[in-house]
Amino acid sequence: MSASNSVVGVDSRFSLHGRVAIVTGGAGLLGVRHCQAIASAGGIPVVADLRGDIAQAAASRIATATGGEALGLECDVTSPSSVEWMLAAVLERFGRVDVLVNNAANNPKVEGASDRQWSRLEHLPLEVWHADIAVGLTGAFLCSRTIGDEMARRGAGVIVNIASDLAVIAPDQRLYEKPGLDPRSQPVKPVTYSVVKTGLIGLTRYLATYWADAGVRVNALSPGGVYDGQPDDFVARLATRIPLGRMAEVNEYQGALLFLCSDASSYMTGQNLIVDGGRTCW
Repeated sequence: MSASNSVVGVDSRFSLHGRVAIVTGGAGLLGVRHCQAIASAGGIPVVADLRGDIAQAAASRIATATGGEALGLECDVTSPSSVEWMLAAVLERFGRVDVLVNNAANNPKVEGASDRQWSRLEHLPLEVWHADIAVGLTGAFLCSRTIGDEMARRGAGVIVNIASDLAVIAPDQRLYEKPGLDPRSQPVKPVTYSVVKTGLIGLTRYLATYWADAGVRVNALSPGGVYDGQPDDFVARLATRIPLGRMAEVNEYQGALLFLCSDASSYMTGQNLIVDGGRTCW
């Protein structure tokens, strides 16, 4: 292989050295892992979460583990003033922001819940609809509008919207069925989850074309189900619907997230990267 065709230096395209990345919902199950991936690549994660004390603790652990910098901030993504304050705090501390990961979302557990009827379409409280849309979709819009505009002003940046395999397929409600309950009392995945995650794909395409000439790339990452101590019967049923035969471990999306945040995906925008063990193939 000639020197001009060698692959020397390919790994450096995954580096986030010195880049500042805001991760909303950063203290959550996957949010922390997103922040860890960013830090491991030399980036500076900003752990943004409604639970400010937990965000600060997570940032401290990440900084200690990597020997780099990390910042924990309290932020309500449904509040324009809170999002604007967060951006101002990041700019004051670091002078820049390079990456936004819209990860914040409500995802109440259906499996194992004591009151399961609330999740059904005909019973879903209007306040739950408003709250889920506010956090998962309006929050992503507000953060993208505020932080994306700053990146566009600078002429460079990346936005990654965390969607779901349920942005591509409908929930299989048979996964949640409980023996002995009549059909109209069976628990289901709430409609808001599908609406929010599907909406994020639309937001991704819109922003990708809106800011293409401003140097801001926008993509979505659609993970499949993550194992987090769900009931055994639910896990077993879901595994039969996944070609790889299991749910994801919490750290199995870090490589995909790093790819989308880094220059390794420099010619990719407006796309949805599905990492689901093959579930959407069936």
